[in-house]
Amino acid sequence: MRTAVLVAASVVNPENCPSIIAYHLRHYGGYDSQGYVGRRIKYYNGCLFHTVQKDFTAQTGDPTGTGSGGDSVYKFLYGDQARFFGDEIHLDLKHSKKGTVAMASAGENLNASQFYFTLRDDLDYLDGKHTKSKEKETESEKDGGYAYQSATVGGGAAAAMGSVLAVDALPAVFGEVAEGLETLDRINEAYVDEKSRPYKNIRIKHTYVLDDPFDDSPQLVELVPDASPEEKPKDEIDDEVRLEDDWVPMDEQFAPGELEEVLRAKEAHSRAVVLETIGDIPEAEIKPPDNVLFVCKLNPVTQDADLKVIFSRFGALTSAEIIRDYKTGDSLCYAFIEYESKEACEQAYFKMDNALIDDRRIHVDFSQSVSKLWSQYRRKDHQKRTENSKRTNTFRELLSDSES
Repeated sequence: MRTAVLVAASVVNPENCPSIIAYHLRHYGGYDSQGYVGRRIKYYNGCLFHTVQKDFTAQTGDPTGTGSGGDSVYKFLYGDQARFFGDEIHLDLKHSKKGTVAMASAGENLNASQFYFTLRDDLDYLDGKHTKSKEKETESEKDGGYAYQSATVGGGAAAAMGSVLAVDALPAVFGEVAEGLETLDRINEAYVDEKSRPYKNIRIKHTYVLDDPFDDSPQLVELVPDASPEEKPKDEIDDEVRLEDDWVPMDEQFAPGELEEVLRAKEAHSRAVVLETIGDIPEAEIKPPDNVLFVCKLNPVTQDADLKVIFSRFGALTSAEIIRDYKTGDSLCYAFIEYESKEACEQAYFKMDNALIDDRRIHVDFSQSVSKLWSQYRRKDHQKRTENSKRTNTFRELLSDSES
């Protein structure tokens, strides 16, 4: 999981924007100026960056992760009628540089919890110097939520989230990124879908207040969690499948050599699944026996007894079988040698490969065949079916006796 730090600082006098500054300090959390911990409600912990528009804005602050939710801290203190708070706009504060932080309003005096970071310099058209449009009203907008609208940028059209710049409302700038602009650059490069939502979730992991000039409300104490939340918000709506923020690509998890081995193992497993599906092997996870050798390039005149004598010097044999044509009985020039122990099998492998038997240089390798395991599997399966059949017959007999 990749983590990075953004440090945002207020660019306004708290006396000029008391609601916005105090609101964010209450929703964040961490250390205050006296060093106390946990006085804030940690509302933003786990929140998604639900909208990332390249070279424009990155928007967050909605616990539902949809871009249409979120409540101000005043709702928790004073009830539903205080869900939103009023605008505190200063026209001298501009979106002139990357890292500007502003409220994402749902309309005039409809500030809740969402806010955004600008992802490049000179976004002056977010300062109210553009034509606002109500033509593309959405269901979310009708319900008082956040909607889309368009803005003209340097002669071209750019889609802007309504929650970034609401219809007929000026965004309230209240801060800027003091450290961590490289984090914004990484967010700006996120792969997104047609709705500008990142395919891989980007979350606020933790929030900390470094300095707080405001006194806490007595009601706020009841909202403070026992511990800083680390999971995703309970109100988050999982309506689409996304990569979680702790997902790491395989090529970043392993060294090149290790990655090749992992890919080979995955490919082998995929092939095994196919073989299980078509009935060639009993189970995808089955492994060939480690006490059986495969011997090939045999002379057609070589017999089973010859192989038993030659290979038994390495240990006790279970079987030594030359595979023959089922019609003619002629040798197919390969055989399977099964030992009672793995150690004896390994010794024979190292000693007998390329050995001379009946004027033929033979090749010896560990067997990859699971035919004998198939037989065992079928016998077990047949035994289970027989036992189940016996139980069924017994139950029927008991049922018949009880009815009579």
